[in-house]
Amino acid sequence: MAPQRNTGAGAEAELPEYAGHYRLESSLGSGGMGVVHLARSTSGMKVAVKIVHAQFARDPEFRGRFRQEVAAARRVSGAFTASVVDADPEAERPWMATLFIPGPTLSDHVKRNGPMDPAQLRRLMAGLAEALRDIHRVGVVHRDLKPSNVLLADDGPKVIDFGISRPKDSELRTETGKLIGTPPFMAPEQFRRPREVGPAADIFALGSVMVHAATGRGPFDSDSPYVVAYQVVHDEPDLTGVPESLAPLVLRCLAKEPEDRPTPDELMRALRSVAASYDTQAFIPAQRAGDAPESGSAPPHPRPRRRPGRKTAIAAVAGVIVLAGVLASVRLLGGGGTTPEGGDSPTASVSRFTGWEANPVPEGVGAAQCSYGGRQLICARPGVVFGLDPADGRVLWRHPVATSSVSKPPVLAGGLVQPMAEEGRRLEALDPTSGKARWQRKLPAHNAMQVAGRTILLTGIDGTVNAVDASTGDPKWSHRIPGHPLPSFASFTEDPLVYATNPSVDASKTRVTAVDPATGAVRWDLRLDGKLTLIGVDGGSLFFLATDKVYDDTDAVVRYTPSTKSTRRVALPVGRADVQAAVRGNVVYLLGSGGSLEAVDMTARKRLWHLETAVSRGSVPVSNGTHVFFVAPDGRLLAVDAHDGDLVGQTPVRMNAASGRVAGALPGPLLAHDHLYATAPDGTVFAVDARDPAAW
Repeated sequence: MAPQRNTGAGAEAELPEYAGHYRLESSLGSGGMGVVHLARSTSGMKVAVKIVHAQFARDPEFRGRFRQEVAAARRVSGAFTASVVDADPEAERPWMATLFIPGPTLSDHVKRNGPMDPAQLRRLMAGLAEALRDIHRVGVVHRDLKPSNVLLADDGPKVIDFGISRPKDSELRTETGKLIGTPPFMAPEQFRRPREVGPAADIFALGSVMVHAATGRGPFDSDSPYVVAYQVVHDEPDLTGVPESLAPLVLRCLAKEPEDRPTPDELMRALRSVAASYDTQAFIPAQRAGDAPESGSAPPHPRPRRRPGRKTAIAAVAGVIVLAGVLASVRLLGGGGTTPEGGDSPTASVSRFTGWEANPVPEGVGAAQCSYGGRQLICARPGVVFGLDPADGRVLWRHPVATSSVSKPPVLAGGLVQPMAEEGRRLEALDPTSGKARWQRKLPAHNAMQVAGRTILLTGIDGTVNAVDASTGDPKWSHRIPGHPLPSFASFTEDPLVYATNPSVDASKTRVTAVDPATGAVRWDLRLDGKLTLIGVDGGSLFFLATDKVYDDTDAVVRYTPSTKSTRRVALPVGRADVQAAVRGNVVYLLGSGGSLEAVDMTARKRLWHLETAVSRGSVPVSNGTHVFFVAPDGRLLAVDAHDGDLVGQTPVRMNAASGRVAGALPGPLLAHDHLYATAPDGTVFAVDARDPAAW
């Protein structure tokens, strides 16, 4: 579509056709400092491009502020903001491109639909508190949080427009006597001492935003900005219309002195005690008949309303689950299927399997690590290994282990349960029906442990690999692996070999060695370009993540096929930090820190789709070809359509209510035929139907 002409006072007479490599398609809105356009990258990715007005582009001071805006936005890009894709502050017309986020601004939503209901308000406040925590963690103060700078995306609110934000280490300071901000949402200190504004000012703005969302007006209301400024500094806020459950918390945010306001973490803890229905899941705005706005990083323009359906994020309410019992406390969610004797997997029909949840170890906190095998879930938590019936979550057996010794999920190998844990220097294997020890062996100290087929591989501190028979505990072989001073093996159930990888010192090459775990024989050995991490094996090919040499961010996916000795590399549009990945066929699903999920088709050599999930740091994803599943640190299990990247379902929050901490990472979910099993920080192990995420 050709760029649209913008009309009105101060608008550009003719919009440019490109900003860098981004073709401008339409104007999303115009502000005092620039115009925001909907644009597309060369690969077709939608972005919102902010281009500075020509008159400001000639102002050196403004260019400095724009450079600061880009720097601030780059620091906080992630789950709660619009990620910066590209920028050129030095261009003739400075510009910045961020990911396009469909959804109305909070201002536009309230204008069209009226005040939010209490449940929506709690989700909004929790989302904004998380966003401010993320922003403040990297030393940035937003300083202009207001309804028009909050986008209501399917997966939660996003904070945008860092035009007057200020990193703590910035050299650019507010000029004496100049007020910067929007009066109805400014804190008292922004009027009294603007050079000393800190993170607490954003908390004050959050309180004002919440009043607007609850009532359609601000806590200090007047047509005159001068009167509003006086009210902010001297008067008490008007909270008429704010739900009673939230009013005390909003009032704390609106305290006159910065030190009297809560921090984002304190807000999130307080919100958990406000009501049992508090959750941090997708925000789905209620809409009246008519058009619903869609927006990027600017005020939205009307478009035909999309009907809710399969592609709409499913909001679920997190309930407080009280679990009791000595061995286990189980709640069947409407009944469960049964596992017939002799079967190796759940065989209940989809129509009858409605899931379950259990707390097998009520004492203690933390997510269990589980695997599936021998017609049961085999799990471990600090101090104990246990088996669960996959049909209903019943505890089948328990076995104590050293509290700090569990390093990986226990697995079934050689017909026995291998706890993947040492008590001192003792290795043991358990009977899968009773949990009793079948054999125990004393071992030398070692750095790494891996199970492959019927073999346990132990890498000693000198680099020697000792192989042990998983069924008997007897030694099988012992030697070093050439080219790997301290090998750590990766194994995959569908592949009989194990693989050791070792990047060169300059990260230009990675040595990959395939080893037969039964004999220790090297089957093949080669060097591939770049610093690579093996993530999966599928269809006879190995799949790797490639990372850059400077920041160690994942910037490409690599496929190597031993039978043809061919290598294929697909670069990512944007580097991702701390990526976890899954392989299904020739498609790789990557989940980075900050919640960026994307699918890369190695055959077509392109990215299929991209989704910002708002999950700070998720688990390893898994896919059944129809959906992609992963677990969030708050215990939610999320499902994304594997074909188009839409969020299609998620379970309630399962986070330890007594703790103010959120887990940094979680074990990934497990797929067993049509059933999906996951674990949560509150100790819960639960099962759902993998075929119908919308029903979770």
